[in-house]
Amino acid sequence: MKMSRQFPLNALRVFEAAARSLSFTKAGEELGMTQTAVSYQVKLLEENIGEPLFLRKARQVALTETGERLAEKAAQAFKTLEIAMEEARNGSSDVLIVHSTPTFALQWLTPRIGAFHLRHPAIAVRLITSGSVVDFDREKADVAIRWGKGDWPRLKAHRIMRLDFTPVLSPALAESIGGIGQPTDLLKLPIISPTDPWWKLWFRDAGVLNPDLETRVANDFGVQTLDARAAMAGLGVAVVNPEHYAEDIAAGRLLQPFKLLSNDGRDYWFVYAETRRNVPRIRAFREWLLNEFSEI
Repeated sequence: MKMSRQFPLNALRVFEAAARSLSFTKAGEELGMTQTAVSYQVKLLEENIGEPLFLRKARQVALTETGERLAEKAAQAFKTLEIAMEEARNGSSDVLIVHSTPTFALQWLTPRIGAFHLRHPAIAVRLITSGSVVDFDREKADVAIRWGKGDWPRLKAHRIMRLDFTPVLSPALAESIGGIGQPTDLLKLPIISPTDPWWKLWFRDAGVLNPDLETRVANDFGVQTLDARAAMAGLGVAVVNPEHYAEDIAAGRLLQPFKLLSNDGRDYWFVYAETRRNVPRIRAFREWLLNEFSEI
């Protein structure tokens, strides 16, 4: 039996486009085919498999159970082929695209990235920082540093750092009210980003059930780095991950008044597409990063 009959690649490509858009017309526009040609290719694939892949309704189609299973696998397969073509086109040039949260990039990654360059001088690193979650299927990205629970579909995730949090402030601000002796003393001072959900969780763990944060001016600096800088400037109390600011705490630029650390179940994870785990530049960065954390 000929390979073309066993593995109808063209029909699979047409099916994947139709399954993604749930429209033979839109699939045809994407692939430069007529709606009739798309329908014909799907029919050929259904005959090859021996089961219907779509439920045809008036002016719309829906995937059957078999169609849903095949659509998921087909999408992964074509993504793998796309990646392979990209790798082949790139030739000897090797650029690793890393997406990261701004705070992790500034406080942990950039001070250490030189060690990776020393070990892998041929791999250039392009670092992109954003608070939004990168979509590996739609955006150019090799790896990412995310915070969450590590349960992202089709991604390999390695937990690299606990994302604990606790209040910090400048020593001078603490002294302005005679020091911080108990958690409620913090409420005598301005609270930086009071809408941050970490605040309620930490106060709850500290036994303060009604910190009345809703009445505070709802300023929001968006990222830990800005909150911490504002705290160092004496503008108020911030809630941050103290591991990121260990040097500032040790140097006296920030005061951590309580040992109590809270955690909302979300930590830092190193992630990448499962289908790309063996790409050399991703493998090199993964080995370096995980080794760095194993030595902390």
